Amino acid sequence: MKKGILIILTIFLTHLTNAQDCSCADNYVWLKETFEKNDAGFQYVIDQKGEQEYQKHCDNYADKVKTITDKQECAETLLNWLRFFRNGHLWIGLNNDNNSTGQGGIDTVKIREQFKTWETYSFNEKEFNSYVSKITEPGLEGIWTSSPYTIGIRKMKDEYIGFVIEADGVYWSKSQVKFKIREESDKFTATYYIQDHSAKEFSDVELLGNNYLQMDFVTLKRIKPTFSADNHIDMYFKFMTTDVPLFEKLSDSTAILRIPSFSHSEKKLIDSIIDANWQTITSTENLIIDLRYNGGGSDESFEKILPITYTNPIRTVGVELLSTPLNNQRMIDFMNDPDWSEEDKQWAKNALSKLNQHIGEFVNIDSTTVTIETYDTIYPYPKNVGIIINEGNGSTTEQFLLAAKQSKKVKLFGTTTVGVLDISNMYFIDSPCKDLKLGYSLSRSMRIPDMTIDNKGIQPDYYIDKSILKYDWIDFVNRTLNEE
Repeated sequence: MKKGILIILTIFLTHLTNAQDCSCADNYVWLKETFEKNDAGFQYVIDQKGEQEYQKHCDNYADKVKTITDKQECAETLLNWLRFFRNGHLWIGLNNDNNSTGQGGIDTVKIREQFKTWETYSFNEKEFNSYVSKITEPGLEGIWTSSPYTIGIRKMKDEYIGFVIEADGVYWSKSQVKFKIREESDKFTATYYIQDHSAKEFSDVELLGNNYLQMDFVTLKRIKPTFSADNHIDMYFKFMTTDVPLFEKLSDSTAILRIPSFSHSEKKLIDSIIDANWQTITSTENLIIDLRYNGGGSDESFEKILPITYTNPIRTVGVELLSTPLNNQRMIDFMNDPDWSEEDKQWAKNALSKLNQHIGEFVNIDSTTVTIETYDTIYPYPKNVGIIINEGNGSTTEQFLLAAKQSKKVKLFGTTTVGVLDISNMYFIDSPCKDLKLGYSLSRSMRIPDMTIDNKGIQPDYYIDKSILKYDWIDFVNRTLNEE
């Protein structure tokens, strides 16, 4: 190639890379092709729902994306397209790694400008504090906190206005209205505005005890006025709002371990709290493990728990990886990861070699369908283990439950888990224009089709029905374990 032509081509390609702006329709075409070729669960769902149903779904979205120009709306639309396949272990959204605008990747000035005309509630802090100090009965009015917000609530005519006293100063500013609560048919409902100021409607708003206000996924704790605390409710919110593992002794016969996440970053904390309390755990008759809203993470994070619950060999059915050039890149990523040991890198190298020999196929890296794990010791205590579960449990947490419930000591309490385990091992890639990031799955469980979890979940041994208040679940489990 002549030098002049090379220079022109280089300039053209550089301009294309820097200036290229994919339309939503372009991103849809890329997403559809990438997902069809690489996601481990794609064909499984097509076999269940049928090609005709899938084609109708695609035709519908091919029309939708033609008129979308907003990046956020495009990402949300493409995510809805993905929901045809399953509810978990897939995702698409704006690529924040590629957004370098302003402090922390956001244009704070632009955001403040966008919301500067938002509805406000004008208040005088001194006057409002004086008003709050005169409240004698616990109700909705007062000053509340839900990090990073301090919120005032005051009744105005037939509704309660929740307004910002302190906030981040970017998305929300002082005096702006954060929510409105209405009393309808002897119950409270609310319109709550999330970070981008879009509205969420909550049909179940309740005051729990004297000092907590629950609105769906939003929890506020009262600052003023002060009222007597309820230990049951305080413990519930302490456990539900913690970001780290907690351990407490409830009584001489029962201890409780709260684990909010099995994220790999939490492994050291989980191991540490178990090590620090090992003597207490293995000398107390009953152990409650509270996993509510633990959405999963890494299998390594629950390794220390299994010896505590163990009574007999634990059988685990493995997975197969879909081998494609894109999927196999993950093994190269592992080999280049400075945090991986040489032994682990060698495993990735061997796995890559095996995968590359079977492009387009599902590959069992470990060459065995079932692994059987045994431990040298069966601890007499804890004698009974009650694991609290709910609809917030999925992925790795469900994998832990499949292992733990094989023990004769273990009973599950609560409600059915969400059911996102059969198709797993997510991998994240950028779109061609790097404006979106896609997360899809590389593996398929060999439990399929005989014992599927997706869209079914894992059921408890003891269903905790709605007549038992959420902050009484621990008490219910404790009583049940002590009666056995």
